[in-house]
Amino acid sequence: MSYTTDGIRNIALVGHASAGKTTLFEALLQAGGTIQTQGSVERGSTVSDFDPMEKERQHSIADTIASIDRGECHINLIDTPGHPEFRGPTLSALAAVETCAIVVNAHNGIEFSTHRLMEYARQRNLCRVLVVNKIDGGNCRALVESLRETFGPECLPINLPAQGGKSVVDCFFKPDGVADFDSVAAAHQRIIDQVVEINETVMGHYLDEGEQGLSGQELHDAFEQCLREGHLVPICFVSARTGAGVKELLDLIERLAPNPKEGNPPPFVKGSGADAAPIEAKPDPNAHVIADVWKIVNDPFVGKLSVFRVYQGTVKKDTQLFIDDGKKPFKVGHLFKLKGKDHVEIDHAIPGDIAAVAKIDEIHFDAVLHDSHDEDHIHLKPQEFPVPMFGLAVEPAHKGQEQKLATALAKLGEEDPCFRVEHNKELNETVVRGLSDLHLKLMLERMKERYGVEVKSRPPRIAYRETVSGLAEGHHRHKKQTGGAGQFGEVFLRIEPLERGAGFEFVDAVKGGTIPGQFLPAVEKGVRQVLEHGAVAGYQMQDVRVIVYDGKYHPVDSKEVAFISAGKKAFLDAIAKARPTLLEPVVNLEVFVPDNHMGDVTGGLASKRARISGTDSLRGGEIIIKAQVPLAEVTDYQTDLKSLTGGRGRYTIEFSHYEVVPPQVQKHLTDSYKPRHEED
Repeated sequence: MSYTTDGIRNIALVGHASAGKTTLFEALLQAGGTIQTQGSVERGSTVSDFDPMEKERQHSIADTIASIDRGECHINLIDTPGHPEFRGPTLSALAAVETCAIVVNAHNGIEFSTHRLMEYARQRNLCRVLVVNKIDGGNCRALVESLRETFGPECLPINLPAQGGKSVVDCFFKPDGVADFDSVAAAHQRIIDQVVEINETVMGHYLDEGEQGLSGQELHDAFEQCLREGHLVPICFVSARTGAGVKELLDLIERLAPNPKEGNPPPFVKGSGADAAPIEAKPDPNAHVIADVWKIVNDPFVGKLSVFRVYQGTVKKDTQLFIDDGKKPFKVGHLFKLKGKDHVEIDHAIPGDIAAVAKIDEIHFDAVLHDSHDEDHIHLKPQEFPVPMFGLAVEPAHKGQEQKLATALAKLGEEDPCFRVEHNKELNETVVRGLSDLHLKLMLERMKERYGVEVKSRPPRIAYRETVSGLAEGHHRHKKQTGGAGQFGEVFLRIEPLERGAGFEFVDAVKGGTIPGQFLPAVEKGVRQVLEHGAVAGYQMQDVRVIVYDGKYHPVDSKEVAFISAGKKAFLDAIAKARPTLLEPVVNLEVFVPDNHMGDVTGGLASKRARISGTDSLRGGEIIIKAQVPLAEVTDYQTDLKSLTGGRGRYTIEFSHYEVVPPQVQKHLTDSYKPRHEED
């Protein structure tokens, strides 16, 4: 290893689908000497998209790492998916880099994901660079104006396209040449003015002596400070297919992108809750190790591969490392650098570098690895991921594969922070949740391909509830005589509704010992059987008080089983007279949409029985619409929202409360219910 932390550059390529990130990734690897020939997405020969599903669909599904060595400079480059369905791997990569390069298609201009990813990078306090790709034939002049109008005047070209997009001219180091638009000298002056005003000392030298009075180090430090503080977002121009601007972009990364010592410090905290305090992980190779796991891959050949970024200390082969607050360390038997699907074994990883270990099952996504208990309770501030809202209930297509399914789902969940698995005990179903129907479709295809598990899927059931809306009394006498000892138990009870959300109350109002105390738990057990399985549509019952006030028993024939049955049937008798009704879950819904789609979205919500409570404006022309809506109306809302907003909308839901369902919904649910009550 011929580089130090000062020479490391960590860059993530992000952007909207079809912006050309994977082709740019290939072009940079070739220009940097990592590969001899640039691969093609269409031919399925890229370093990045090596998964069979990626080759078939010709777009990235997971992020991929490879590195470039240029003398003492070591560039870790991460290619990320562009489709919003695979935003989880894209955002997880932001935890491993100092610089985020947002790639923009010169032909399509600013797209939905451009907005979103610029904001994610800003929130993560990363240095940002806008890379305009496909400059041959694109309207670059209009795009620069649009970028500055949308994201602010701090967006300035650091080079410009020339010769009709066949090359680029430098506007910072050696501003010489003729560009396709704008003046190179004017672009140079704008970026110098932006850079020098960040630092009073540099500004003073500049005002006194002009640009020639600035040392190269002063200019570099001021530029790096501008990037770190968001005072400058450079715009670079490339054509990944023709190679125009690729070498220049690589030079800019080497000369101006921050190294791990220069970037904004990672947001580590020690402790939890109110006691959590920020700490600084220092990129000192001799300090205790602190590393964060930002990617998990369950490779069918290598096993579980845990990819981590080293923030402090040096990870060496045979090092003993702890996971989070664990007491038992694991041994780093093999240490790898990644180059697409290839794993290159290395001896050590220094601060700022990205490496991987294999076959350590206890490691999980976002785990902190360290070599001393002094670093217990240290965690990296979690990345905020989109909440997976689209759900499918799944079960094995073949009997006997339940455990195999559970294992496969758990492994898929380790790899994608936006893929979640839930088990609903009440409805006895396993539900997988993702960012869209396409996201789940591909995850289930991957499960079949990689783990050999096929599933049947359907929309998740809604957890309705039952209750009563009136007072009523119920009675049942349970009597059986089968030749020997018989069964006898008689129960009188009354029921009344409780406040919404109050649950269940069982009241013993028996006087005179008409039901002996030892049989009252049996009566309650029978009542709770109805509560669990429902009376009118098969859903749990809630918000009801049951008062047992009378009954009869037989000194010989009365048994617990008799009073269970009597309590159950008396409760059912009372429910039938107490105007039973169904309740549906209502959720708090927040929809994030561009302001020009607000009318369409609010109109669509009105048709879903939503009650809109207000709207708020956000940066970048986005609106939050807040509403309460029945959960049953938004089980497939992702599809509707995508249609209404062209894929630019997103939403979150959170359970609020239960409400009475409309009569037509109740009729449908009760008509389709087939009760299977036990026979006397």
